[in-house]
Amino acid sequence: MIAVIDYNAGNVQSVLFALERLGANAILTGDHAQIRAAEKVIFPGVGEASTTMHFLRERGLDAVIKSLTQPTLGICVGMQLLCAHSEENDTPCLGVIPQQVRRFVPKNGEKVPHMGWNALSHCEDQVFTPELEKEYVYYVHSYYVETGLYTTALTEYTLPFSAGLHKDNFYATQFHVEKSGKVGETILRNFLNI
Repeated sequence: MIAVIDYNAGNVQSVLFALERLGANAILTGDHAQIRAAEKVIFPGVGEASTTMHFLRERGLDAVIKSLTQPTLGICVGMQLLCAHSEENDTPCLGVIPQQVRRFVPKNGEKVPHMGWNALSHCEDQVFTPELEKEYVYYVHSYYVETGLYTTALTEYTLPFSAGLHKDNFYATQFHVEKSGKVGETILRNFLNI
């Protein structure tokens, strides 16, 4: 069973539909015991960092997420919140992955938020397998995770940033896998097959 963490994230239904298309047995839950007992966990996200962290702390979900030992996938804001700190309202995050979240600063008139399809590069783990190199995925974000030790895929928009992360049992995508067509399905399937 796949537990999709319920914390009022805007992309939850599309994540559930994507899992359903892949034949995965998934439930939407904020129940600590159900999340801990799940075979895999998905931590989706659309929203603002400080508000979301406050919501997670109020419900004890911050401690639950940090304690997980099964494969866990953070998506978009879910990825950013797995990091140490976000520049969005100067927010301390979960600290699972010791990387920083920065705000895009346009250099050549680029628009922020970054919205649209961009290519993956430097794909190098179980989720970001080599055949995904140069494939396009869908982004909507104003903040990005810097590249670092736990970066497993890159995308470039104003600068190279982390499209994917992996540390221990935690995996993450900055883009929306659930809105990235066949490429997104491949990435979700790779995660489900871990």
